[in-house]
Amino acid sequence: MNAYLILDLTIHDIDRFREYILKIPAFIEKHSGRYVVRGEQPTVIEGDWRPERVVVIEFPSREQANGFLQDPEAQALFLLRHQTTTSKLVLVDGCL
Repeated sequence: MNAYLILDLTIHDIDRFREYILKIPAFIEKHSGRYVVRGEQPTVIEGDWRPERVVVIEFPSREQANGFLQDPEAQALFLLRHQTTTSKLVLVDGCL
C-alpha cells in the first residue's frame, strides 16, 4: 500500500533552504518516492489551517517512507529544513 508524507512548510530563510530543495530529491528517489504535490499559496476550503507551502511525497510503502526519514545520509538535510522553516509532517497510508 502506498504511503504519503504530507509536509506543511513556512520558510524563514529561503537562501539557505535552497540547498535542501536542490539536494533532497535524490534521497526521495533513492527510496522510490516521488513528488505528488509541491504547491505554494494553497486555497483553504474549510477550517483554520493556513499553510504557506504544501508538499506531498508518495512512496510505494510505509517502510520505504520510513527508510527515507531514517536515512543517515539525509539527516543533515532534515536538520537544515528544521533550521530554515517551521514545518509540520505526517505520514499516512494510501487507499487499498
